[in-house]
Amino acid sequence: MALQVELVAADRSVWSGDATLVRARTAEGDIGIMAGHEPILAILAPGDVAITGSGSEGLTATVSGGFFSVDHDKVTIVAEQVEVTAGSGAR
Repeated sequence: MALQVELVAADRSVWSGDATLVRARTAEGDIGIMAGHEPILAILAPGDVAITGSGSEGLTATVSGGFFSVDHDKVTIVAEQVEVTAGSGAR
């Protein structure tokens, strides 16, 4: 089972696709999300977001802060600024 992930900056969609793991830092601390995770809405702290893609694609990006949402195996990450630091599939 995979997660549907979407990483969005204020001015563009940065990455979307299937993933097995998403790691990020929230205002409450670090979080790791896998399929079947309970719903959550959190404030995203500035720092790195790492997405492990289901296939060969994945992404690591530095975000300026924003929001992090998980619901029914869908992860949405919205940040004011996103800088891709590693990975493939960036738009």
